[in-house]
Amino acid sequence: MANPAPLVAGVHYHIYNRGNNRETLFRSEENYRYFLKLYAAYVEPVAITYAYCLLPNHFHLHLRVRTPEEQIEWLEKFGTEDISPERLPLSPSRQLGNLFNAYAKAVNKAFDRSGSLFQKPFQRIPVTEQRYLLHLICYIHRNPQRHGLIDDFTRWPYSSYRSLLSSLPTRLERESVLGWFGGQEGFRSAHQHDWSSEGERLFYEAGDYDA
Repeated sequence: MANPAPLVAGVHYHIYNRGNNRETLFRSEENYRYFLKLYAAYVEPVAITYAYCLLPNHFHLHLRVRTPEEQIEWLEKFGTEDISPERLPLSPSRQLGNLFNAYAKAVNKAFDRSGSLFQKPFQRIPVTEQRYLLHLICYIHRNPQRHGLIDDFTRWPYSSYRSLLSSLPTRLERESVLGWFGGQEGFRSAHQHDWSSEGERLFYEAGDYDA
């Protein structure tokens, strides 16, 4: 497979990946929580996250790559011993790769397995249209129901849907997301839209995996 285009600062992306040979990525609630913990450590310094959904054998993200200046701002606000100013700017592709490697090492140790856990390379689609951006967020959150994992996607515990509607602190870009939909009611309404038409199905089909 040809090397994908590098991630570009300032650009929104639909990032997704699955288990190598369709292997299960998340076997327990602890696995989901640990992946998100690693995500915060490796990806937050280089990207702003708008939506995510983790499923047993794949995941979806909507993020925007931080500019070098935004990386500096993040470090100044959330300073960490693992990242020094001299290392900036960090490579977003490398940070995502570090996330996958760190998580795979933990899974290999916990379940006495070896070898690659994630499919390579991870997939990325630039989000260049407002229509795609809005539909993508709904699509990401509705994914568990689409794959028959749950009857009501709003109850799936491993997505950003409920966090975006909550008043609790979050590092998701909640204000921007709700603003795109005109507030909480618009956000809820858009997620209940019928996305089953042929046009909408084809719109996303290239960016998903079978569960």
